Amino acid sequence: MSFCLETYLQQSDDYEIFITRAGFKDCAKIIEEKADKILYINPGDKILGARIIGLPPIPIGVNSKKGTIIIPYTKPCHGTSAIELPIEEEEVNNIKKIAIKKK
Repeated sequence: MSFCLETYLQQSDDYEIFITRAGFKDCAKIIEEKADKILYINPGDKILGARIIGLPPIPIGVNSKKGTIIIPYTKPCHGTSAIELPIEEEEVNNIKKIAIKKK
């Protein structure tokens, strides 16, 4: 699934925001608490067409039962949010391909 994350957030109601206008560390903590499984990526890696920025390693939460991921999404001048989005299994596999080990 390749789409513009910004447009999706503007036009859909099918997501949940756990925290907004926060620091990256706060969002990372929420992701690690709420997700069933955590994958880590490097800053600048693309998830759903958006480059994810933050302090490495960046946690991506996966909830297989719900078919969702939780990502940190940083918008300049607005801070970082932890957002849960529906996702197809193919995209989870794409995230697994770029995942790194947490140091």
